[in-house]
Amino acid sequence: MGGMTVVVVFDFDRTIINDDSDRWVVTEMGLTPLFNQLRSTMPWTSLMDRMMGELHSQGISTNDIAECLKRALLHPNIISAIKSAHTLGCDLRVISDANLFSIHTILEHHGVLGCFSQVYTNPAFVDSEGRLRITPFHDSTLSPHACRLCPSNMCKGLVIDQIRGSLPENTRFIYIGDGTGDYCPTLKLEGGDFVMPRKKYPLWNRICSDPKLVDAKVHDWSSGEELESILLNLINKLAIAPVSRGS
Repeated sequence: MGGMTVVVVFDFDRTIINDDSDRWVVTEMGLTPLFNQLRSTMPWTSLMDRMMGELHSQGISTNDIAECLKRALLHPNIISAIKSAHTLGCDLRVISDANLFSIHTILEHHGVLGCFSQVYTNPAFVDSEGRLRITPFHDSTLSPHACRLCPSNMCKGLVIDQIRGSLPENTRFIYIGDGTGDYCPTLKLEGGDFVMPRKKYPLWNRICSDPKLVDAKVHDWSSGEELESILLNLINKLAIAPVSRGS
């Protein structure tokens, strides 16, 4: 790409997959009543950790959870978009408020895990009893991030800043997402960057409510087909764009 680094950042839930992976497990595994009962009493990550504890106590293995996750819908055009972007030399990353177990399981199942250089999400591990544990991405006891837009366990904007800081000056970002949590990182993007909000979803609504706040160029999408054609078109544009800072 003529010495330019193009970083394509994907949100995961309702972006790479069509569902929310956490809610998918809750619904498929029959945990909805308990989930609804506890929903307002604890932070989301703690709630999901509690749900995994519940599954473990019912004798449901991490293998069963993985099999359930593999049934979540992933549009074939999104799979090919990921593979093409990777082949074209882009640096692909996931920033998601889901968890590492769900994301790794699904991406691996669809043969695209190796396309991503990094996944930033809430850590997940299997403890000595075979129970899946989910912990927050940012340890709030250690250093709560100062972002008013984001949940306490994850500020995606902070991650964008870290990625930008670790890469050369002329790096360009393409950010693809749908939710409220994707608004903060969108505000961190610069004039040479692109944001691809999913149409009629919370991120798109926020951007539309005050477009002047967003420096990046906005290209919305509705379907897997649209995501693929817009993304490849933008990568193509960047590949032939002059590399001056202000372009």
